[in-house]
Amino acid sequence: MTLVCLASVVSSIPFMVAGAWPVTFFFGLDVVALYIAFRINFRDAAGFEEVAVSPLQVQLAKVTPRGERAEWRFDTLFTKLERQDDKDYGLMRLDVVSRGQSVPIAQALSPGERESFHEALAGALRSAKDR
Repeated sequence: MTLVCLASVVSSIPFMVAGAWPVTFFFGLDVVALYIAFRINFRDAAGFEEVAVSPLQVQLAKVTPRGERAEWRFDTLFTKLERQDDKDYGLMRLDVVSRGQSVPIAQALSPGERESFHEALAGALRSAKDR
């Protein structure tokens, strides 16, 4: 942010000298918009999901950036993964489904990361069911 602010100030100096002072306002507006975008991104990054697989149950927990926690528990034997794929982009949605209840997971991941997560979770489910 310091470099962006410095670049904005340096870039706006010629416009101020030339008498086009309103341009400096827009340079400052860009810096403020970028700062707000970073703050929102850092705040949203505080949210996370936890997945634990055991031979008896699958535990899911989602924690929002505000600290609100939602938890689900599923019987491992009746739990499966449902996926929605796009031929161009890959794995777009991943849900944990058990006895009619569906919970979307890994929504913050990119399609490639979501695919890797799906493989790891499917492997953990298979391993837990085999025990």
